[in-house]
Amino acid sequence: MNKWLIHVKLLIVAIIWGLGWPAGRVVATEMLPFAASWIRYVFATSAFLLVLKISGQWMIPHKSEWQRLFLIGFFSTCVYQAFFMVGMQYTAAGDASLMITFNPIFTAILAIFFVNEKMTKNLGFGLALGITGIAVLLYYSPNVDISFTDRAIGNSFIAGAALAWACNTILMKKVMTEPKTSERKSLTPLELTVWSSVAGFLILTPITLGEAAVKGIHYPSRDAWIGMIFLALFSTVISYVWFADGIQKIGAAKSSLYVYLVPPFGILGGFFLLGEKLGLSLLVAFVLITSGVIIAQKNTEILKQAS
Repeated sequence: MNKWLIHVKLLIVAIIWGLGWPAGRVVATEMLPFAASWIRYVFATSAFLLVLKISGQWMIPHKSEWQRLFLIGFFSTCVYQAFFMVGMQYTAAGDASLMITFNPIFTAILAIFFVNEKMTKNLGFGLALGITGIAVLLYYSPNVDISFTDRAIGNSFIAGAALAWACNTILMKKVMTEPKTSERKSLTPLELTVWSSVAGFLILTPITLGEAAVKGIHYPSRDAWIGMIFLALFSTVISYVWFADGIQKIGAAKSSLYVYLVPPFGILGGFFLLGEKLGLSLLVAFVLITSGVIIAQKNTEILKQAS
């Protein structure tokens, strides 16, 4: 496959992930958080299993793998999705797409405690820049039609989602780098993603039933269903497969550059689809947070491998 086509696909992935934020805003304002997460993964896990089957990579993990798969699924599918959906009830799509960019810095901080990474000057400076960007976003967001309190609540939950995904990144790194045994082989990123999604879906199911028993069932509109299907099939499945293909064909470093395009597309998606506001403060926050992430990545092994 020509490399230019890989770059086109990665650009489309960035656009899809960016548009996932306004889609999430539509879904979250109409549905309960766990119900929305559960329905999303009804579609996503079914599609992931189909991808695994038709790609000739079908396998069922050994019973010794499931404890770790459930732990990864708990953070990536259950905690992340719940925080994402609650956060999107309160804050603007464009603001949220900037907040989630803080995820790699959380990953680097966790790596100090769990994978023996060292605290570096670059990480400290990057963290300071990132926090400054978040402060600019919170206090000077142009989306003043959403109250400061609501934006603060929503942004806090999105930060929680970023932290949950950082935990997922650390866990996946540990699983993929552990030595093989007679019962345990190294799972590929696709296998890990598919089966941890299945495990997370199983965790979500009783929680969703409990949520429905307490709060009832909310019936979403057509727009919310469109947003849900977009999140499940495009933002989750197709984007992951294409991004993984990009990493394989042109490398992680070049592929990860497209991730920095996600917030601009998220901001523009919120502007064109939801009528959110544009402002210089969003650009300043984007530059500060992105610069912080780039600086923190220097000499930080876990971020180089995760990007």
